[in-house]
Amino acid sequence: MKMADGGFRPAYNVQLATDTMSTAIAGVSVDNIGSDMGKMRPMSDALAEAYGERPRQHLVDGGFVRFDDIEALAQHGVATFAPVPKPGEASRDRPAPHVGDPPGVADWRRRMGEDEAKQIYKQRAATAECANAQVRNRGLTQFLVRGVEKAKVTALWHALTHNMVCSWRLIEA
Repeated sequence: MKMADGGFRPAYNVQLATDTMSTAIAGVSVDNIGSDMGKMRPMSDALAEAYGERPRQHLVDGGFVRFDDIEALAQHGVATFAPVPKPGEASRDRPAPHVGDPPGVADWRRRMGEDEAKQIYKQRAATAECANAQVRNRGLTQFLVRGVEKAKVTALWHALTHNMVCSWRLIEA
């Protein structure tokens, strides 16, 4: 994988789909591509296959923003909550749809300009980022295996452990 210093080293990119209500991990994806862009639709497809339906909302950080994914998910009735990229022109209204935006992308831009969407986006730190941090705190900071399949097995074991801890917390509540 290409690293920030410009070099290449063995590495894996782990994506976790987290339920915002329980903070349980619902999906795991592992690859050796450094960018998160373009990974929202494949995760949604995997969740739809595993659970028989898609989540109604996707809450992701700005690195996942790919207009094709947002449009495809909108066609499936999925609302995306992700920051709108900073416009090239300083005078341009950030959430205003662009000429030529597909309907789902235009709706996403408008939605992210609303206060309700901004409140929903703030949940990301307490849900998805929290699950990622807890998995790292339990030891998933580097892989001791080689190969995407073995790395995914390791990530799945960490997700299972995380979900067991979540279930114990929910049972006590």
